[in-house]
Amino acid sequence: MNNKLLVLVAWIFSLHIANAQTAMPSLFSNDMVLQQQTMTALWGTDKPGTKIMITGSWGNSATTITSKDGHWRLKIQTPIAGGPYTMNIKGTKTLSFKNVLIGEVWLCSGQSNMEMPLKGFNNQPIYGSNEAILNATNPNIRFYTSPRNISITPLYDAKSEWKTASPENAPNFSATAYFFAKKIQSILNIPVGIIHTSWGGSSIESWMDAQSLASFKNKKIPEALPVKDPNKVPTVMYNGMLHPFIGYAIKGALWYQGETNRDNAYEYKDLFTKMINEWRNQWQQGDFPFYFVQIAPYLPGNANSAFLREAQLQTMLAVKNTGMAVTLDIGEQNLIHPPNKELVGNRLAYWALAKEYNVKGIAYSGPIYHQMEKTTDHKIILSFHHADLGFSGFGKPFIDFEIAGEDKIFHPAQVKINPEKKSSLIIWNDSIKNPLSVRYAFKSWAVGSLYNIQGLPASSFRTDEW
Repeated sequence: MNNKLLVLVAWIFSLHIANAQTAMPSLFSNDMVLQQQTMTALWGTDKPGTKIMITGSWGNSATTITSKDGHWRLKIQTPIAGGPYTMNIKGTKTLSFKNVLIGEVWLCSGQSNMEMPLKGFNNQPIYGSNEAILNATNPNIRFYTSPRNISITPLYDAKSEWKTASPENAPNFSATAYFFAKKIQSILNIPVGIIHTSWGGSSIESWMDAQSLASFKNKKIPEALPVKDPNKVPTVMYNGMLHPFIGYAIKGALWYQGETNRDNAYEYKDLFTKMINEWRNQWQQGDFPFYFVQIAPYLPGNANSAFLREAQLQTMLAVKNTGMAVTLDIGEQNLIHPPNKELVGNRLAYWALAKEYNVKGIAYSGPIYHQMEKTTDHKIILSFHHADLGFSGFGKPFIDFEIAGEDKIFHPAQVKINPEKKSSLIIWNDSIKNPLSVRYAFKSWAVGSLYNIQGLPASSFRTDEW
């Protein structure tokens, strides 16, 4: 860069600083929802060396001084859920935000099954959407939806706005996130804010930053914006659609993704674990709850999606404060977007209500395979967690079980509930005299027939590593 250009750049920068006024990303605006009872972060820009004072009408305030480059960031204490409140930010000028609610904020991300709106996609419905939209009026449910955007560098603002639940606004809300918000809001009777940022077909790598992907030697970080399949390119969704929210106080995160990574399921557990841990590190809120949806059975494609479901199950079992909503029973054989999103949102809500909001007496997980033992009469006994009262097929026989012997060839299995222990099953096939392994629904397409008594389904699983 020559001297004349350096002078020009410096002059433009100084002109920008001289004309700077108090400004904040669009995430901070009228109708926003702030996380209750926390030191919640706020940030923006102004002239360098300017005193910034934030005052909430709930009675707390905070001050800071802008840095040399004009940026500022501070935290203010929020009260117990309630509102509406006002909040004033005084710097070079004063910003005033109205109708601010204090409640529970959840970040919702992933690919098309999270993105799928309450009104449905073209030729792809959401069950009960019209009735849900008709009854959507609720000033205590609010959504901030990020537009699709990719970037080589981390962005500062998603450039959207908060919208209150109503028949006019709700059709464009994420259906899964809406049903989750509706359930926890109705039970807790406090405001719920959803930050929704997803893109159909996006890979998990696109939602991870360069540092997170550094240990994966086969992942190339782009140096220019991709022309083809941008939603599958590492880091670009993180930069454009996640980075603007990092630091905004949240209760937890919801994730609905995995279909795009079926072909590299073997590394999904490591990628997923890394992403969860890095998001938590960047938010600096400890190990906040991270609940996700296991992808549903779906037939098209060359890869067996059961391996991806297995990676998701293994992640839940290995990473603390995570939970998985199983959808093995609601898949559509030739449709990658299951239409029963209310059931998905409710199953995510059960995790949150039981684990985060201390609602007693409800089940939140379906049966989880624990261990196997062989019997002397050529059978295998499988024991499960989250099945203390036993099992039901709710009108369906226990299908999709297979059993194999030394030849590693799987055959349909007979199944019965163990009369001596309700939380275990007895599996066998009369033609196999030395059974070694059992698999349940370990295929791309399965109907799902194993539930606990509370009606929550078991994940597909296998007892082998063949």
